[in-house]
Amino acid sequence: MNKLLLHPAAKPLVFLLCLLPFAWMVYGAFTDGLGANPAEYLIRSNGDWTLRFICIVLAVTPLRVMTKLNGLARFRRMLGLFAYFYVVLHLLSYSWFDMGFDVPDIAKDIAKRPFILVGFAAFVLLTPLAATSFNRAIKAMGARRWQLLHKLVYVIAGLGLLHFFWMRAGKNNFAEVFVYAAIIAVLLGWRVWNFASKNRLQRPPVGRGQLSK
Repeated sequence: MNKLLLHPAAKPLVFLLCLLPFAWMVYGAFTDGLGANPAEYLIRSNGDWTLRFICIVLAVTPLRVMTKLNGLARFRRMLGLFAYFYVVLHLLSYSWFDMGFDVPDIAKDIAKRPFILVGFAAFVLLTPLAATSFNRAIKAMGARRWQLLHKLVYVIAGLGLLHFFWMRAGKNNFAEVFVYAAIIAVLLGWRVWNFASKNRLQRPPVGRGQLSK
């Protein structure tokens, strides 16, 4: 399986798969297949795919560790950039179809509605992660600082989930929210467990003499 993941064709294939939701939306736009409210469909779909890609990015490390498929790591940055791609489309769809690119009105709407403010905060935090998802950025920042910056993805996941929760609260429809919440909780919980396990293994054993002090 690792050989397949490391094959030169694997990255282009994953890239095309990640573009399928966008291609489907473009196809729907040209064939009147976006339902009665195309604007709402595009805003919601791009938002949904942003959250899905964030979950996929968070799943890469646990899957790599548990399955020993180290080749999965080479897709993580690309998947993160696709999360940013869909959040940009989400923001553009809202700014265009809902607000007509009226910047003052957009600013007022963000300040007035908490769920939009939280979503915009997630977009702002995701921007430096996308901007530094390149080898040159890692070299310029240093691996430690780069890793610390990219831990913001955990905060972004929480903000994205809160944004989704508040959006669905208006219709009292929380079924999908609970699914995403469970997935994110498991993925973050695994990291806490893995970190604690590593700390236990690295801790030097306590001898009898030390116990008696």
